[in-house]
Amino acid sequence: MPHHQEAARILVPVGGNNMDEETMRIACRLARRGQTKLYAVHILEVNRSLPLGAVIEAEVERGEEVLNRAEQLAGEYELEIETELVQARETGPAVVGEAEEWKADLIFMGLPYKKRFGEFNLGKTVPYVLKFAPCRVILFRERLEQ
Repeated sequence: MPHHQEAARILVPVGGNNMDEETMRIACRLARRGQTKLYAVHILEVNRSLPLGAVIEAEVERGEEVLNRAEQLAGEYELEIETELVQARETGPAVVGEAEEWKADLIFMGLPYKKRFGEFNLGKTVPYVLKFAPCRVILFRERLEQ
């Protein structure tokens, strides 16, 4: 990690939702050309009733489209990017595991505004990543439609 606190390796989980593009664009702007590597990860959650390797073709195809879009965006910013489709039981531990393995300096996550029982809800993934990530985490919450 450079001592001047710049993130040289930014992990961006892309969920396949309407926030991906804006999240990727901001990650690209955070990245310094030629000095920062981006790693976009799409986690496919595999239901516990299925074997972990169980491939759901439609979801894999959709995940690959999500990652291709991330690659296109990084290309627009002339940034180096790796992408990975990961099958896991839960997204949070998978994101943290990828960050550890890849030695990420920063996880940059988009957070769709979700409600549960009428209240704003963070879901399971974000609290897990905030608690266990080995590196810095930046959360980017989508704007509220007025």
